[in-house]
Amino acid sequence: MAQAAPAALPAWKSWLCTVSAVLLALLFIVAGVWKISDPLSTTARMTQALIPVSLALPVALCAGIFEAWGGVMLLVPRWRRWGAWLTGLMLVAFMVYMGVFYNQLSGEDCSCFPWLKRVVGPEFFISDAAMILLAVFAGIWSSKPQAFRRAFVILGILGVFSLSVYGVTVAQQSGLQAPKSIIVDGKPYSLQHGRIFLYFFDPECSHCFQSAQKVSKWKWANVRVIAVSTVNPQWTDYFLKNTGLLVPASNDAKPLREVFSFTDPPFAVAIEHGRQVKAFATFDENEPESTLRALGWLE
Repeated sequence: MAQAAPAALPAWKSWLCTVSAVLLALLFIVAGVWKISDPLSTTARMTQALIPVSLALPVALCAGIFEAWGGVMLLVPRWRRWGAWLTGLMLVAFMVYMGVFYNQLSGEDCSCFPWLKRVVGPEFFISDAAMILLAVFAGIWSSKPQAFRRAFVILGILGVFSLSVYGVTVAQQSGLQAPKSIIVDGKPYSLQHGRIFLYFFDPECSHCFQSAQKVSKWKWANVRVIAVSTVNPQWTDYFLKNTGLLVPASNDAKPLREVFSFTDPPFAVAIEHGRQVKAFATFDENEPESTLRALGWLE
């Protein structure tokens, strides 16, 4: 006997399934491509989200690849249910991770999507729950999945593309290579990821004091500032407190000066992904603020 054809979905269910899939797909494709297109910055954001440094790069690459893959599968009706499962599981895993580290990450920018500025807090979990609801609507009323082998071809293409972008990005890096890490506030601190502004000072230098006061008032654009004392490290805390420059501090001036040569402080180096972007030997009314703003390091 011939099998009866499956009953057609009501129009509203079919419409809700399609709209949910398209909206979620756009979010995940844009987020995934954004991560893939700038793997070093994505790696920096992963370390800021407390991912161990040794795992930050593979996690960054995998996040971008699987987000884009999930988005593509949501757009293809025969793969939609798999895409809904994948994106839904990723959202749940992300919420669980943020929940575990909530105290440490509360108030921080989650940096999930390029145009959405979300901080870790109650609203973050509400928005992710809304996206999980979209995944449910996209998957529960989608057609039976098929041709999964072809979906894996898309995954392979995304993987090759991601690794190629990473290779080109690394090859294009230039500038002095910073030490891999220094001791900051008594702990090893990697200089290989993201934007870092190293401010060298002498606690007894009046020009350093005035410059530090100026630096303390700048609004940084996703930049970590580290103060490095060149002499008399025992006065570092006093110097930072009185200048208002409340940032992490390091006494590792010697290995840094072996790479970044200068005579007397104040001196600063802008580092991006472990390499010098610009060095600043002059602190006056215009510099280094004007150059940093032109580079996009200040808001």
